[in-house]
Amino acid sequence: MKWPAIFVLLSICSQAAAQDIEVSVFSATSKSVILRWTRIYGASSYKVIAAPQNSPGNPVGYAVFGPHTVMGTINSLSPNIMYTFTVAALDNAQEILNIGTIDSSSAPEVMDPILTVKSKDSKTFIVSFSLKTGATSYIIRLQNPNRFIREYIVSSSPAEIESLDPYTEYSLSIMSVNSGGQSQPSSPVTAKTVLPPPQLSASSPSNDSITVSWAPVANAVQYSLSLYKFGWNTTFIKHNTSSTNWIVSGLDMGSVYVIKGFAWDPEGRQGEDSQYINQMTRPAMPSIANVSMVMNNGLAGISVSWERDEGVFGSLQYHVMSDQNLTCNSTSTSSSCILAPVGCGEVHIVRVSTSNEAGPSDQSGPMVFITSPCPPQSLAVVESTEGSCTLTWDTVTHVDSYTAFIKRGDGAEESCNTTSRSCTYNCTCGHTYLMSVMAFNQAGSSPEGQVLNDTTLLCCPEGVSISAVSTDTFEITWTVSRGAELYQTRAADSSEVILCNDTAPVCALSDLSCDSSYSVVVTPCNDISGCNRACKAHTQITAPCMPMNLMLTQRNSSCFSVSWTPNNRLAIYTVTASGDDGTRTCNTDGNSCDITDLPCGSNFEVSVIATSPAGLGLPSYSELLETGPCCPVDQVVDQVTQAMSNVSWSPAKGAHTFITSLTSTRGHARCHTMDSHCLMGCITCGTNYTITMEAISHSGGRSNCSYEGFSSSACCPSGVRLYGMAHSSLRVHWRGAGSSHSYVTELVGSRNNYTCTASPGESSCDVPNIQCGDVYTVVVTPLTPEGSKVLFCAQRIYSVSCEGSNLGTVIYRGKRSVD
Repeated sequence: MKWPAIFVLLSICSQAAAQDIEVSVFSATSKSVILRWTRIYGASSYKVIAAPQNSPGNPVGYAVFGPHTVMGTINSLSPNIMYTFTVAALDNAQEILNIGTIDSSSAPEVMDPILTVKSKDSKTFIVSFSLKTGATSYIIRLQNPNRFIREYIVSSSPAEIESLDPYTEYSLSIMSVNSGGQSQPSSPVTAKTVLPPPQLSASSPSNDSITVSWAPVANAVQYSLSLYKFGWNTTFIKHNTSSTNWIVSGLDMGSVYVIKGFAWDPEGRQGEDSQYINQMTRPAMPSIANVSMVMNNGLAGISVSWERDEGVFGSLQYHVMSDQNLTCNSTSTSSSCILAPVGCGEVHIVRVSTSNEAGPSDQSGPMVFITSPCPPQSLAVVESTEGSCTLTWDTVTHVDSYTAFIKRGDGAEESCNTTSRSCTYNCTCGHTYLMSVMAFNQAGSSPEGQVLNDTTLLCCPEGVSISAVSTDTFEITWTVSRGAELYQTRAADSSEVILCNDTAPVCALSDLSCDSSYSVVVTPCNDISGCNRACKAHTQITAPCMPMNLMLTQRNSSCFSVSWTPNNRLAIYTVTASGDDGTRTCNTDGNSCDITDLPCGSNFEVSVIATSPAGLGLPSYSELLETGPCCPVDQVVDQVTQAMSNVSWSPAKGAHTFITSLTSTRGHARCHTMDSHCLMGCITCGTNYTITMEAISHSGGRSNCSYEGFSSSACCPSGVRLYGMAHSSLRVHWRGAGSSHSYVTELVGSRNNYTCTASPGESSCDVPNIQCGDVYTVVVTPLTPEGSKVLFCAQRIYSVSCEGSNLGTVIYRGKRSVD
């Protein structure tokens, strides 16, 4: 279908179809328009047609869009032409469902490039361009080096573009605008803003110069400044510099100058002018004419006058100052002021300066002014030697000399001129003196000052005597001191002070610390002069302290070490042990001593006493000493049976019980008894025993006693048998306990007795000529090395029958105990 036919069809249908499609222009250019429309239910496509408003039958373009499109562009338009745009919604059969139209113009055509761009200041361009027919306004677009774009709407040429960045190159283009939209941007041109103005500040460092300074202007290569005196057009100074300050000297004092400047960029372009600033130079330095002391409202002051500077610009303030932190001010209508208050003896360095709004001038040369001296203070009297006193006072500054006046109570007077701060005069105890001191310098004498009323002290007592009446008491006596009403006796050591006040010339000080050095001073006192604290001290030492914490340590059976806590500085200690067996002593300057040669089984009472140059101290508390019990002198061991022995001993002094021990490698026996003997069992025969004994006192003291060893008897043989032999003989056989003993065999019958002896190592012996028909008691006994028999071996009974004239049967009848 051709465009005219389609357009006619749409025109016809548009008369019958409902106007349900809403059409709007989204944007327009000089050659295209972007339309938007509402979606229609059931539409399979949308057809858009553009026709000039003045020739609706001649469409100039169309476009078709899918069912889901609600925005589309139609091209091939002419600039600045009013068009009618028609949007038709078509179904699948290309039948028109709905239709909508809108009238709108295309945008103007592209403009010519901008003609000129000039900088009005560092943030403003003046832009000139050619006007376009049909345009209602213009858009100037700027892009900076960071590609940031800003647009400004203007109505005519030339136009000012403001709020730009200083010294920045911009790309500028222009677009014309009408009701349909805006044209495409013109070809860009570039332009750069100029440098911003320097921010000038000025000050006047002196009365003939001005310093101008500013912060560096970015990209500036040079600065131009100018200065002229306000009201004097003939004084005009120009200055070019690459630095950021300018010092102008040789100017008039107290004058106002006007200053401005600008910066140059690397392209040689002048930047924006700064604003004018005014700066005044400082005034000239005043000179002091006169300084004098005056009274101001009852207070002493210093009047300072100066020469006024006439003909300066503006108002002046004069400032007078002293190094003593005094100031006064005056305006230009006066030439003097008063520094107040000032005191005596002060040195003032006075200076004067003047100031205007630029600042102060230099200070005038210093003038030194000294006031009259102050009266001496802190008068005091010191008795340097007996009968000679020294009056002293504090140093007064700026003084040439002093005069001291001394008047005694009986009318005698004397004076003393000196350049020092003391004066010596004759004084005696018990007198009153009135004293004053005046100071002098070139300004005159000091005002009346302190008057000192001093009464000399009482004379110190003489003949002071200190005696120790007990270990903790001093008695002090002295001769009467003239004028004294009370005596204060003071005894002090390193830790305490003891006082005694009495009207009599005697005093007792009790409860003193032992072994202490006391400084004793007797001070006379009365109500008028008080107490004389300068009297000589006397030193006295108290008796030594009683030894404490007595301890007894036994070194051996006859020696004890006695120790105590050392609590005296220099002392000799005597230890005494007293008992029924006499007295023992020892001496030392330390804290322990040994008492020796103590007998066993004895009791002593021990105490310690200290002696020093101050005398004898109190004895310590006593401690009881008990020596160990004596060992029995004699000790005897009797073997009762082969396995039992009886040990007996002689009496021992101090012993209450005894522990006796028999010890061997085969065992030991022990008994504890109060008796002087002990029966001990479990003795092994043929064994050497060590005999020891512990003697124990009532209090538990012990003595170890040793004695000569004890050997138990040889063991009795075992297995004794009796055999009949030929020729009326009997053989006795046994098992011996050792080979080192001889054995003797005894046969005891009712009619005859028989014996035989076996040598060491043998275990049998034969007895000949035995009478038969008898009962025999048989015993085999080992012999001791001394040849004696062991008495407690067992006896065996045998009967021997006869067979004719020969021995018959030998029958064992049993054992018989030893009696």
